[in-house]
Amino acid sequence: MKRLPVTFWTTLFVTLVCVALVALDFDRSWLARKVLLEQTERNATNLARAMSGHADDTLRAADTCLTDLEERIEVDGTGPAQLQRLHRLMVDHVRTLPQLNGLFFYDETGRWIVNSRPRLDRAANNADREYFRYHREHRDAGPRIGKPVASRSTGRWVIPLSRRIDKPDGSFGGVVLATIDIEYFSRFYAGFDIGNNGAVALLSDDGTLLVRRPFKSESVGISSVRTPLYDAYTRVARTGTGEFRSTQDGQVRLNSYRPLQHYPLFVTAALSKDEVLAHWWHDTLVRTAGVLLLAGLLALFGQRLVRQMRQRLRAEQELREARDVLASLNVTLEKLALQDGLTGLANRRQFDVSLGNESSRAMRQGVPLGLAMIDVDHFKAYNDRYGHSAGDDCLRAVARAIRQQTPKRAGDLAARYGGEELAVLLPHTDAAGTEAVAERMREAVAALRLPHAGSPLGIVTISGGAAAIVPRRGIDHAAVLVEHADRALYAAKATGRNRVMRHAELRET
Repeated sequence: MKRLPVTFWTTLFVTLVCVALVALDFDRSWLARKVLLEQTERNATNLARAMSGHADDTLRAADTCLTDLEERIEVDGTGPAQLQRLHRLMVDHVRTLPQLNGLFFYDETGRWIVNSRPRLDRAANNADREYFRYHREHRDAGPRIGKPVASRSTGRWVIPLSRRIDKPDGSFGGVVLATIDIEYFSRFYAGFDIGNNGAVALLSDDGTLLVRRPFKSESVGISSVRTPLYDAYTRVARTGTGEFRSTQDGQVRLNSYRPLQHYPLFVTAALSKDEVLAHWWHDTLVRTAGVLLLAGLLALFGQRLVRQMRQRLRAEQELREARDVLASLNVTLEKLALQDGLTGLANRRQFDVSLGNESSRAMRQGVPLGLAMIDVDHFKAYNDRYGHSAGDDCLRAVARAIRQQTPKRAGDLAARYGGEELAVLLPHTDAAGTEAVAERMREAVAALRLPHAGSPLGIVTISGGAAAIVPRRGIDHAAVLVEHADRALYAAKATGRNRVMRHAELRET
């Protein structure tokens, strides 16, 4: 498996660090956003709970007053003295309860009988009001919260809370009414920090908007039935939270809604999502810009570091290549120093070194060491007839044939001994084996059929002398081996050339 360069790992490390910085910043920002929205949801829920309790207490106090008035009218009657007492009681209730705009009693025709105002407009009639028509047509004993109306006595927007009055025979006897000032709720809602785009509202279970902050008179009494908030309240859960887009101003808000405990109303507290996240966006953008700048600087410095590392590695590679070239040149020079330039065989220097080394090894191991000395027959005549250039070609051809017949074992060596004389060193080879190798070489040269008009045979031939010894300590065996092989060579040349002679003395010296 190919090993990856250090620049790859450095680049990968810098990239991972930059990505990790950005990823951690994103994760932190997203977690902060989630926590902020959860905190906003809790704030909205707490706000809705406070609004629900306040509205429930406000209506219950007003309803308690109506219950008292209803009982007095149905039990005590409506005589002049009773009406005087009712007037004083109404005035006292209105003075005690700041949410009350007024208390009223209408007879079965809608005529004003008594109220909490200093003066009674006996010409006024409320028979056209929705709450009056409802009580006239229904026998419900409980309170009814009507749609917001503009008070005929003060002109202020009020929420009517009413109860039916029955005559002794059970027939419709009129209505007692408490008008709750919408401004009272508005003042209470103004105390909440809901931001510039938040909204709080009080609605009836039928979807009628009673009070809202921010207040718009044209919005009072409108229906919210076809809104996402009302769908969630009626179809999902009576108490809950959600993210809804307002149908009034288009703002996306985080809403918390819950019903009143004792009355068919519900409240909603909504905080603007964009406003809540504005600071988070600012903080995130500033921090992210800083992280991206840091990651960019880290990437820049990392790139410079990698570039420098690559330059250094390139320089080291060039140095290694130069070293390898130098080593190759040294090998070549060494090879040239030990190789004959004409024949490609080992030169005399390498032969002498190898002869000494193999002689020592043969002596330690007690094995024979063979040597064949070879000479080209009538080579001077060849040079005189064909020229020195042709003589060089002849030597190269003869050397090639000898090299091909030289065994390929470790230590076997074919060398140019001098002039046209060649030497073949054969470790672990006795005299007979050395002679056999030399004979194969003679046959290979003869098979070349190189023309030689100066030879009796008409072709280039060689003569060889083979010798082998088992070296013993204390004697110059290398010189002895060369001497024996040389004698055998001369014997071959003296007996007619084109032959191989083995040194007759096989005894170890």
